[in-house]
Amino acid sequence: MDINGLIAQYGYLAVIIGSIAEGETITLLGGVAAHQGLLKLPWVIAAAAFGGMVGDQVLFFIGRYFGQPILARFPRYQDKIGQAQALIRRHPYLFVIGCRFMYGFRIVGPVIIGASRLSPGIFIVLNIIGAIVWASLFVTLGYLGSEIIHPWLEYLEHHIKYAIWAVIAVVVVVATRLWFKLRNKKR
Repeated sequence: MDINGLIAQYGYLAVIIGSIAEGETITLLGGVAAHQGLLKLPWVIAAAAFGGMVGDQVLFFIGRYFGQPILARFPRYQDKIGQAQALIRRHPYLFVIGCRFMYGFRIVGPVIIGASRLSPGIFIVLNIIGAIVWASLFVTLGYLGSEIIHPWLEYLEHHIKYAIWAVIAVVVVVATRLWFKLRNKKR
């Protein structure tokens, strides 16, 4: 089976798992696969939203039940954790939806939110809204980005064999030169 067949068969599952674990990269790639016709755009958005929502929900409950001991292990960041928790109390809606867009908060954000004792009911509603917005944005960016770079990739594919031969030639020349240097050093 070729790579396109694997993507068509397991792509949605890969988007769900990737969105639970990491997020942006897999959602962008899901958008690219949708643009290539391997996956359906609405289903990629749904899979990414579901994965992102599940991942953040699990992290929220980890924070809710184990957050204080986990966060206490990072004394160097207690000021920033305190600032984040104060922001959560002042603006819970903005923080819950926005934390998935803040660099560095994708994983730790839901843990801090859970440790701040925000109501699980409020969190789940905001988590679903945030996951849908996040998935829609990044999958669409991947889709549109693929449309923009697709002609460039075809051009690159046409010329890549020449680049591969050039790299091989450089490697052979450098390896030969190193071999001669080592051989002369031993003499």
